[in-house]
Amino acid sequence: MIKIEHLSYSFPQKDLFHDISFTLENGQHCALIGASGKGKSTLADMIMHPDNYLYDGIIALESNVRIGYVDQYSHLNVKNDMSVYAYVSETFVRLQDKITSICTEMETASDLEPLLAQYQYAIDALEAIGGDDYESKINKELNLAGLGQHSDLMISCLSGGEFKLLQVIKEMLTGPSILIMDEPDAFLDFEHLNSLKDLINSYKGILLVITHNRYLLHHCFDKILHLENKELQEYEGNFVQYKFSLLQQKIELHELATADSLEIERNELIINRLRKIASNNADASRGKTLNARVSLQKRLEEKRIKTPFLEINKPDILFKTDSPIVNECILSVSDYSVTFDDLLLEHVTFDLNGTDKIALIGPNGTGKTTLLKDIYQRQNDSIKLHHKAIPAFLSQFQDEMLDHANTILDEFYALGFQSNQAITSHIQKYGFGEQDLTQKINALSGGEKTMLQLAKIAARNANLLLLDEPSSHLDTYSQIALEEAITNFNGAVLMVSHDFYTIANCVDYVLMIEDKTIRKISIRKFRKMIYSKHFDKKYLELEEKKRSVETRTELALKNNNIILAKTLSEELEQLIQGL
Repeated sequence: MIKIEHLSYSFPQKDLFHDISFTLENGQHCALIGASGKGKSTLADMIMHPDNYLYDGIIALESNVRIGYVDQYSHLNVKNDMSVYAYVSETFVRLQDKITSICTEMETASDLEPLLAQYQYAIDALEAIGGDDYESKINKELNLAGLGQHSDLMISCLSGGEFKLLQVIKEMLTGPSILIMDEPDAFLDFEHLNSLKDLINSYKGILLVITHNRYLLHHCFDKILHLENKELQEYEGNFVQYKFSLLQQKIELHELATADSLEIERNELIINRLRKIASNNADASRGKTLNARVSLQKRLEEKRIKTPFLEINKPDILFKTDSPIVNECILSVSDYSVTFDDLLLEHVTFDLNGTDKIALIGPNGTGKTTLLKDIYQRQNDSIKLHHKAIPAFLSQFQDEMLDHANTILDEFYALGFQSNQAITSHIQKYGFGEQDLTQKINALSGGEKTMLQLAKIAARNANLLLLDEPSSHLDTYSQIALEEAITNFNGAVLMVSHDFYTIANCVDYVLMIEDKTIRKISIRKFRKMIYSKHFDKKYLELEEKKRSVETRTELALKNNNIILAKTLSEELEQLIQGL
């Protein structure tokens, strides 16, 4: 259905990919992965709108292919508010109304031929999207996503996560030949993430999904496309198998690279010895031997296998404050309430000590973001901050904290940086280079915008980090770097997150929204709740063990301990079989 051959594309300031090829066939569910800002969204758009791009190579789709698309951002237009059912059925109803209108015209028309052609076209279009029984299909999909009870609710009353699921359902219902989704998991809570997993696994057509979500990657895909360093690797199999194959390749290449390096070192010793002899003895035969060895060394250098990358574009995120508030309360919330159309939170009370790392969790649309904003803006009498508190805020709505008309340079000069060199030195840790300084914010990917917010926060010397969905849009390596940065931070963190791994790996306890208020639960109880309500306990425990072994394997490779790396690889293979 899709065939990409030798595709290359670049635009000013950035080369995205070079000579990449892959195919997608009927029924395949494919994950498109890779670091933020490397061209995944652009590649998806090129498949949908090839005429909008000047590229080298071939983008070939079979004739009569219909492509559906779900954007990484929710576009909820409250001006055109309608019910959930009306929104999802909009395409079907429009075609039905068109058919009815044509029939009405035919009753009085003198020339029926053009109307008959229009009628047949509309009938064919409705049949192509399965319109014969769309009402029952809509109800089935809404129930599958846990939204069946919201059928008559206005879409403006939905949370961002609920509306995102609704976008997915609306595209799936029309049965496109290919459905492309760009980070459909962004901001979904645990329950809605499971609903999305079920929707993906029930879909019969071709799926191309850009995602960094580890849970979806492990459960939903039978093919992996990995776009990295301008190249693309195509893998037939699931994500767990792909990661294991990559690690095995690293071990093999590392072993070969080590052997090459030892051979070059041995030859260099011989060359040095021959040079010393030749300097004391002008024998022509000794000179020939030396030249032969130098030529051999050159050939060895040319063919040597380079040590493979052990980490792909992993940023160096570092949060640090010079003024931590130790053994004192940095934030106190007392009898806090918030109301929009309905009461969201009431009688919320909790304290945050100066070095606590806390996750705030709860279903979509329960007031978590509003609470974080009220803390940051200090505009609510129920919220008290320590007089030495320096808060910094990361917003899931990125244009709140970034001026999209600015360049990266503008953003950091506004923070007080004094030179391009100082800015470059700082942002390089976050995946940006000198060539990116004049890049406009609006040209960055979602992941790059999140990384830019993190880079700005790291430069502020804040001792209280308020992070609203910080792992959304981040690639897997950046998510791990973020977890490490939060764990090692010497200040306080209050983080809204729906990522199980991020919460489990780096917070001290959890504040859970329940019945319009907040209660404190331990990480142990949080895990038990997740196991009982959302995710399989055995799977998550095995996955955590797998990640630990993967980390130890890569550390062994860094330390050039091939024997240990191979032993750990065997242990990892056993864990994967359990998964």
